[in-house]
Amino acid sequence: MTKLSVLDLCPINEGSTASDALANSADLALHAEQWGYERFWLAEHHNMPGIGSAATAVVIGHVAAATSRIRVGAGGVMLPNHAPLVIAEQFGTLDALFPGRIDLGLGRAPGTDQNTMRALRRSFDQQVDRFPDDVLELQRYLGGDANALPRGNDIFATPGAGSQVPIWILGSSLYGAQLAARLGLPYAFASHFAPQMLDQAIAVYRSQFQPSAQLDKPYVMLGYNICGSDTDEAARYLASSGAQMLRNLRLGRPTKLPPPVDHFEASLQPAERAMLDATRACSAIGSKDTMRSAMHAFIERTEADELMLAAHIYDHDARLRSYEMAAEVCGVA
Repeated sequence: MTKLSVLDLCPINEGSTASDALANSADLALHAEQWGYERFWLAEHHNMPGIGSAATAVVIGHVAAATSRIRVGAGGVMLPNHAPLVIAEQFGTLDALFPGRIDLGLGRAPGTDQNTMRALRRSFDQQVDRFPDDVLELQRYLGGDANALPRGNDIFATPGAGSQVPIWILGSSLYGAQLAARLGLPYAFASHFAPQMLDQAIAVYRSQFQPSAQLDKPYVMLGYNICGSDTDEAARYLASSGAQMLRNLRLGRPTKLPPPVDHFEASLQPAERAMLDATRACSAIGSKDTMRSAMHAFIERTEADELMLAAHIYDHDARLRSYEMAAEVCGVA
């Protein structure tokens, strides 16, 4: 059976605060744990007024403390923004606090604009791709012997060494698929917002996979959007919040998550509608029957090992209900 997990951006709604968003994320994680979800991931984004998970490791600790069994992790940390040693120490600390429950998903994109990258004190040289080397460096810090002492010029992550925190490669192109296959790591594809190369990436990853100490066979997790309600019309209404936020982002005007509006898609220009349709190609928006049909068809087509579900819904109770419905139609609840 395909596992289900949650991708949470800790959404900050119009009229609410980051404190509200953080409380809602912890509450969602607690419910997801009760409904049988496998893991709860948070994503690193900067300079985004509607996303409260910029300090990703801190929010992971907050969510892990509110739950007891569900795995909690990053989906993902944008490694170009960080020194691998710092990430090893952060996630080694999380593993020491919550043993056996922490995941580390790694992305290659900066997750922000170049001005914000400079504010993060990172340089971005497009001619030099350090991501594969940074992943290997991070693996070295998280591996090894936790009881060993540094000698000479050795560098140890403390906490971190010996934790073996599971590393995932995130991506939306063939690059990440090839790297995950070569390193023998699980692969998470961002089909919830960039589905164009989904089928090719899965095929490349599975055909080129090389077993590793972490993983003996390919493991594919796919991003997928959900929005459920009693009727298809009611679900489309709720989904208009995420659609508005996405359009604003693509127009260069990132906002907090707005309340839903009636007939939003009818107000779009043809190019905006095409962009929205392409971005949300991997989605189940509708009643329970509609969700069941869409999700089962997607799982059958892709043979995904796991779906990472995203729900950009303004009302917290409605968001909870969408995740509960997804668990019910996929038989994990």
